[in-house]
Amino acid sequence: MASVSSDEWKAVCDKFTNAQNLTVVESRNDPENDPFRSKYKARELLREIYCSLKSFEAGDGEEESGAESGEQRPTEPPVDGQREDGLGRGFSGDSPAGLRAAKLGAVEYYLGVNHVDTEELSAGQEHLMNCMKLLERCSVSSENVSLFIHARNQLGILWAGRDETETAQGFLETAESIYQRYMKEDGTPPTDMTEYFTTEENLLTHQERTKRFELAYTHSMYYLAQVYKNLGETERAAIYCHSTLQRQLQLNQFSPMEWALNAATLSQYYITKGRYMEGRHCLSAATVISALAGEVPSEAAAQESESESERREQLRQKRAEIARCWIKYCLNILQDSKKLLEDSIGELDTDRQDELKIARRREEEEEEKGRKSALLFGSEDTFDSIASLEEKVHCLLPLDFTEARAVFLVGQNYVTQAKDYFQMDGYVTDHIEILQDHSALFRALAFFEEDLERRCKMHKRRVDMLEPVCNDLNSQYYLMIRRQMMFELAEIYNEMMDLKLTLANRQADSESLDSHTIKKFNHLCSASAKYFQMFLDSLCSPEGKQPEHLEEEVLRPALVARFRVARLHSRLISSSPSAQLENLDRSLEHYKYVVQYCDAHPEAIATVETELELSREMVGLLPLKINRLKAKMVVNS
Repeated sequence: MASVSSDEWKAVCDKFTNAQNLTVVESRNDPENDPFRSKYKARELLREIYCSLKSFEAGDGEEESGAESGEQRPTEPPVDGQREDGLGRGFSGDSPAGLRAAKLGAVEYYLGVNHVDTEELSAGQEHLMNCMKLLERCSVSSENVSLFIHARNQLGILWAGRDETETAQGFLETAESIYQRYMKEDGTPPTDMTEYFTTEENLLTHQERTKRFELAYTHSMYYLAQVYKNLGETERAAIYCHSTLQRQLQLNQFSPMEWALNAATLSQYYITKGRYMEGRHCLSAATVISALAGEVPSEAAAQESESESERREQLRQKRAEIARCWIKYCLNILQDSKKLLEDSIGELDTDRQDELKIARRREEEEEEKGRKSALLFGSEDTFDSIASLEEKVHCLLPLDFTEARAVFLVGQNYVTQAKDYFQMDGYVTDHIEILQDHSALFRALAFFEEDLERRCKMHKRRVDMLEPVCNDLNSQYYLMIRRQMMFELAEIYNEMMDLKLTLANRQADSESLDSHTIKKFNHLCSASAKYFQMFLDSLCSPEGKQPEHLEEEVLRPALVARFRVARLHSRLISSSPSAQLENLDRSLEHYKYVVQYCDAHPEAIATVETELELSREMVGLLPLKINRLKAKMVVNS
């Protein structure tokens, strides 16, 4: 293009600058009834630039780019097959022909993005594929590598949006391999696409070129993380997400709250895999980075604008969501520890506890090594703050009450923070989920408590937080949540009943329980039966008829509730033979239901094997006990 005058070239550059300004700046102010006005103006300018470039090369014998070719559905291998054996063929990317192809390809790229932005996806795809066709004749060089990657990123996004995940994967993985090979074989700061249409005095610095190129690759990794997640490759998705977050921090290209939420979400993956060191690191980084968004503005200002009010609400909500991720961290680490330490009847195995404590020192050494090899978040400004926050909660499984209580207190602190935003008035479901997590924290901590009286008080705290909410909930709108709470309350009362009886038996012979203990035991027993029965009643039709067939999601809970009610009725203590007989009759009725339902629905057997076996046994034994009691009543009458 040596024959092009400086004035002609300056006119092209000015048009490109105007098109960029219309796309990035002016479009924000477009009216609602004409939302793409600036984008359409930018499109016209880009078309004019395309025509100018074609006229400049008219005498050079260049092939047409195929801008008018019909739409095709691409797959990556035919387009990029040559990548594997030399990153290109035809002519060099830094030759005059290569530079002409790159400039035309860049205009096709910007036209493609423009059409995608205005929701004309097929036209956008066509322009992006034209860009690919122009580039496929060139070898990858510092002059065009950025365009190679940007075009594939955009096509990856476009196909992912159509749920064509594997097609998107092809484009994005090729973008990744182009970046990696370029960095290995060249590595110099490459030309940015905007520089194709920039006068010499306005070219970017090497530092800015590097930053933009690294950001393009960061986008490739970000979209690949989502692609792998959609393909079910969760481990790969987590690795790419983690790397993306780290690169965003290094490049200082991130929105604090969005970054923090992504890091907190990533923590949940690590937590489910039992990788608590990585989970804690993600959450600590999320908390520190979220603070960069600033303080939550005060609500006091009467003249607060709508945007300020919205910003305050968003900050509070996102920080509350991060707090909820911390709750899950604390809850999961306590529950995993409980699974590791419990014996066959769900109590603390002290021998196992001693073994694990001996192994703890080695674990701590491994943790330090793991930390050094892990990809850590942070910059000079934030690294110390993140490390300081990590020190406040352990990432090794707690092995005794003191360690468990330290984790519990951290979790409880985040419960308070989360409830402050997700209040019952306006966030019923969220508020109840947080209450259920709080209850689960108490339950997990109670496992480590050796003092049965104190353990019982912990369960009473659970009742106090759940019972009023359960009884106030509207069954019509919150049926599923209410069922969960009724079942949990029934189990809590059942646990408290067992604890009270164990305590009483330690203090006196079971045959000589005092009246106060019997009254307390019967109260807890009846309360447990009441909530199990409420759960069962919620399955009935409006006329009160029991369902003939139990749906899969309630099958096990319903049969377990029947089994538990049967046991509870048989355990009620009464000095009145008639009351005893009534309780045993009710107990038999519920045991029979479990047996008869499983006989009629054999597919249910696998879900309640243990309960069914015991129910069959009791259906055989209880009639004998009932008959003996009846005979005794006749003799005494």
